[in-house]
Amino acid sequence: MSLLRHLIDYFRLNRQFYRFTPTEIRRYQEKAVLKLVLQVRAQSPFYRDLYAEHAVNNLADFGELPTINKSVMMAHFDRLNTAGLQLDEVMDFALNKELKHDYLGYFQDQFVIGLSSGTSGNKGIYVTPKALTERLPGVFLARGGVRLSDLPLRILFVLRVFSQGFSDINGPMIKLTYQSSMTDPAKLIETCNHMRANILMAPPSLLRQLLPHLALLKRPLRRVITYAEVLNPLEKSRFATAFQAPVVEIYQASEGQLASPCRYGNLHINEDLVYVELLDENNKAIQAGQRAQKMLVTNLVNTVQPLLRYEMNDLVELGEACPCGSHFRVISQVIGRNDDVLYLRTRSGVLCPVYPDLVSRWIITTDDQIREFIVEQIDPNHVLLRLDLVGADESDVVNRLHARLDSELAAFDIDCQFTVVVERIPLPENNSKHKRFISHLSIDK
Repeated sequence: MSLLRHLIDYFRLNRQFYRFTPTEIRRYQEKAVLKLVLQVRAQSPFYRDLYAEHAVNNLADFGELPTINKSVMMAHFDRLNTAGLQLDEVMDFALNKELKHDYLGYFQDQFVIGLSSGTSGNKGIYVTPKALTERLPGVFLARGGVRLSDLPLRILFVLRVFSQGFSDINGPMIKLTYQSSMTDPAKLIETCNHMRANILMAPPSLLRQLLPHLALLKRPLRRVITYAEVLNPLEKSRFATAFQAPVVEIYQASEGQLASPCRYGNLHINEDLVYVELLDENNKAIQAGQRAQKMLVTNLVNTVQPLLRYEMNDLVELGEACPCGSHFRVISQVIGRNDDVLYLRTRSGVLCPVYPDLVSRWIITTDDQIREFIVEQIDPNHVLLRLDLVGADESDVVNRLHARLDSELAAFDIDCQFTVVVERIPLPENNSKHKRFISHLSIDK
């Protein structure tokens, strides 16, 4: 993809973010939604059947369509996607990548495959066409929390796993280097120094681990970008002081790039990339200052795996108008994305942070019959793991899971006792987020 294409994407997205009026936003979204509905009716057997009795002529009509969620999406994956993809083949590709810790490469040389554990249900598969991920440099410049004045970007990107989609952010003026969140904090600082990083991207829980090592950082960062967890306002201030750099948050999910920071650092919904319905308990749209009880996301740009009125577990609170001038709605608070980090003792006696999403992946890729789980840390050497299994040989699953956990943790010199209990785990009956990780440790994180 040419530099010119990336610059065109940047200037278009930047103009829409700051210049679109409320009327233009509404018009843009209605046009995009109606086009999407027309396309999925023609190309997706699942949506063709789901919407058979519904006429959609405007956004009000669209708001009357049935909703879906991850369970529905996975159950109908073969008929939902528009590229003729088969779930078994895509899942095999994703699991092989996961088990080999080899996250690069495209499925059928055309698609980036994402494997998500989420917070309810089992594994989720998310497919993004290569044609979209190849345009990520321009999108990242416009909506990734960076500025043109930060160029050239030398990014140290820290997360539990990597993917081809993240790699595609690399461009003529962007160099992104990946490190696992399980990397020793001192080593991460060393990598920062070696690559002369000017942008650090990491979850807040990882930034906490870096704080005692910041004296070793040789060059100041231009910006710190967080994701994957809630960024507490107090921590944001704490990080900004410690790193001596602006700290901003992006709100990215497997379902789409939901919100990006403006020049003031406030999160705005990407109204031109996703159509987000934030509803109260009566399914009415909420206003600024209100907390949504339901969040429905429609991805406006991915037509290979179209997600329309897709219900997410994340709950958000809408903020007031932002002084930056953008009319894209402001998210004042993202609620419920902060899982607890496990702190397990190594053989040398050091407490090692083990991040929840990493443990989730180890569990969900062991066996498809694991419907749900709860990880409860009793002490630094003991973790209780409760499994909800469906039609499985319990002893076989438990034995294989023990072996998997022992093997993965041994790589970090951790020898932890896992007590595994098989039992029914009901999900919350209300809209509260299911909590998979519980810690009884009183550790200053």
